[in-house]
Amino acid sequence: MVAASSVPPDGVRAAHQGGILEGANPVHYDSQNPIIVFIIQAGIIIIFCRLLQYPLSKIRQPTVIAEIIGGILLGPSVLGRIPGFSHAIFPEESIPTLSLAANLGLVLFLFLVGLEVDLRLLLKNWKISLSVGAAGMALPFGLGCAVAYGLYHEFREDEGLEPISFGTYMLFVGVAMAITAFPVLCRILTELKLLGSEVGLVVLSAGVGNDVVGWILLALCVALVNAGSGIVALYVLLTAIAYILFLVYAIRPVFLRILRKSGSIQNGPTQSMVALTILLVFASAFFTGIIGVHPIFGAFLVGLICPHDGGFAIKLTEKIEDLVAVFFLPLYFALSGLSTNIGLLDSGITWAYVVAVIVIAFVGKFVGGTIAARLVELIVLNIGLQAKILSTRTFTIFVVMALATTFATTPLTTAFYPPWYQKKLAAWKRGEIDWDGNTLGQDTRSIESDAIATDKDDASDVRKLLVYLRLESLPSLFTFISLLGGEKSETTISRVHPSKVGANKENDHEETWPLTKKRPLQVHGLRMLELTERLSSVMKESEIEDVSTRDPVVNSFHSFGQLNNLSTSGDVEIVPEGSYVHTLVHSASVQGSDMVLLPWSESGSLSETATTTVEHSRQRMLENGPHSLFLGSFLNQAPCHAAIFVNNNITSLAQREQEPLSPVKSRQSLRSTHGIPSQSHAPRAHHIFFPFLGGLDDRIALRFVLGLARKPNVTATILFIDVEQDSDPEKSDAVPTQTNAPVKNDTATSSETNTDSEKEKTFFTTIRDSLPSDLSARVLFSTISTTQPLVTIYQHARSEVGQAPKTSGDIIVLGRGRESNINIKIRGEMQGLLARTGQSSYPGTDVGHVLGDIAHMFIATAIKASLLIIQARKD
Repeated sequence: MVAASSVPPDGVRAAHQGGILEGANPVHYDSQNPIIVFIIQAGIIIIFCRLLQYPLSKIRQPTVIAEIIGGILLGPSVLGRIPGFSHAIFPEESIPTLSLAANLGLVLFLFLVGLEVDLRLLLKNWKISLSVGAAGMALPFGLGCAVAYGLYHEFREDEGLEPISFGTYMLFVGVAMAITAFPVLCRILTELKLLGSEVGLVVLSAGVGNDVVGWILLALCVALVNAGSGIVALYVLLTAIAYILFLVYAIRPVFLRILRKSGSIQNGPTQSMVALTILLVFASAFFTGIIGVHPIFGAFLVGLICPHDGGFAIKLTEKIEDLVAVFFLPLYFALSGLSTNIGLLDSGITWAYVVAVIVIAFVGKFVGGTIAARLVELIVLNIGLQAKILSTRTFTIFVVMALATTFATTPLTTAFYPPWYQKKLAAWKRGEIDWDGNTLGQDTRSIESDAIATDKDDASDVRKLLVYLRLESLPSLFTFISLLGGEKSETTISRVHPSKVGANKENDHEETWPLTKKRPLQVHGLRMLELTERLSSVMKESEIEDVSTRDPVVNSFHSFGQLNNLSTSGDVEIVPEGSYVHTLVHSASVQGSDMVLLPWSESGSLSETATTTVEHSRQRMLENGPHSLFLGSFLNQAPCHAAIFVNNNITSLAQREQEPLSPVKSRQSLRSTHGIPSQSHAPRAHHIFFPFLGGLDDRIALRFVLGLARKPNVTATILFIDVEQDSDPEKSDAVPTQTNAPVKNDTATSSETNTDSEKEKTFFTTIRDSLPSDLSARVLFSTISTTQPLVTIYQHARSEVGQAPKTSGDIIVLGRGRESNINIKIRGEMQGLLARTGQSSYPGTDVGHVLGDIAHMFIATAIKASLLIIQARKD
């Protein structure tokens, strides 16, 4: 019975299951099992496109260019000419399966395009959208209609075309020329730093209107093509309008109510809400498809009705976009390339039309006021090819035009609106210069030659501080910035309920809130996030005001400021990593900052998602990484004073003394701080050690230390290092090794060195003698003469910091010492120490170049204190 039941009915044998082990050909297309050939095709397309994208990204070209070129190379124009290639890899019978997957991705992509369009921007700037958008569409639409006349009469006899009227053909070509690629438009504006400018606002508002109107016209065009008569086309159009109203006034309110009830708007879409949204997308695509309008129009409409409140649209995009962009879209645009046959451009008249279409595209977009890559136009062209409005020859002409215009978009935009002009325009709007570039309101005060007078002018109190906010550095930044905040009033105000005012006239009095004696420190926090290729990243930039309002890091920064008598403000900037330095410099200039505070990355990466363990944090801090290069580049361009804060467990639980391990009944012997409550009155004392070597950076640092010492919980030791001329590092027993930075020749004469030393002593003495009486109990000035400044600083630092582990953490303040002759001597001392110990260098060469040699020594030797390295503003 068992043997009989295992035999299929009618003697039909089961299909071979051994595959290639039984000699099956994996590239042979089997309609019953198309997945094997589909995987091969998809793999080749994705790999090919990614390989092409790498060199194209270096010239700032979008990914779609690589996908189209990849399709052209894989199609009949290049590799298809190899005998048997197309039949083996892209057989005709397999194209429907590949096209099905591509069009499925296209439906999802158009949903994302609709999701990216914020109708609030259109409603808020409807006048701009109407005027600029109309100009941006009218001219290219008119020129497209003009060239359509020649294309229609020249190529209407090509095989495979459906008989259509010239009016329908003209409408289709006009729409294809006029429609704007809104996602690529946002990307280009963001990369060129125009999205937040008035130019970006105008172009983006016009692009929203252009996008919506363009897709409506395309739906009309498809309806006219699919309809058998004019009355049917009218019915299709009326049905589409009724469906749009149904979506807006019936579906959208219910959809919003469900989203709010599930908490998806506030907390991001749940898995069930994502499923509901996708089902709504496919249902809408199904309906617009069966009424004679393309399915992508229905998907686009659902994207439009999705809310942007609470970042819902951005969070939903993040859940879908990667699969669409990495897998589905390459298939679709590669199919465009496979349908392109450059060999059909085989006559002079054909190439004449190629040139004419390219020129019309440039003229129409530039004179009309907008320019964007032809991403969406390719979708329109594919619809025309599938509907047999365009022949393969005409389709190829437009694909060549799309490639040419897309390649030229970024260079031409940069040429017509260059960065130098953007900077000049911004400075002119701020009133800093006139239109000829002359500085307005320039301070013409005389510059005194005396070093003390100069420093009194340059090193005033820091009243405006710009802070680079990083998620991993927030606790340490908050602790340090709290030392700069104003004093909190200890006066307690007894409030009276408004309804009881006047009940007790004897106790009635006008409540007055105490005013601080000093204006609070103004701190502006800037958080920079990387602009990536993802649509959600571009959406965040286009909705940057909402993103800044919701950002948890910026909101935490505001709350911190309120608790510490600080006047705080915060922004989020979404820019490419290569623009981080420019963004920070620009923000410091716009804010008029006195100082920029930057945290040193514990992971060595610019990304906030990078993490590191406690054991590897110090090793990562010494590694040469993107963050150290970023800081070095900023310090070279800093428009004001700059300070780099290197955290070493300031206010951290790890700084507490750990008791030795001992066995317990639970048999657990691991130390853990989980569940241990923090002390409500934990000590918050800080001790500062500052070795003063002289030079502009050290003089600014000295005044900054005295500003920190105004806090009653801060003590400071300020040590003047009087360096004598003769030094012999061989005599020292201490070995604080450092980098192998080259020793510079000291060309200063002995008399010049003595003069500089006397000036520094005079400055140091003046500051010490003018110390306010309320600081004298907390600040200690001392002087030491030495021939080995590096060893002396190291030994005194070890005796000063880390002596009270239960405090909130000690801080070593250093001047970066860019031009100090003493630092040249320190490098020579390091070279001698390294030579004596047989070492070539310490790890982390870039650390020494960025932070200075002394700071590098402290990090490498694991000093028990945080570091603050200060660089003075460049004159």
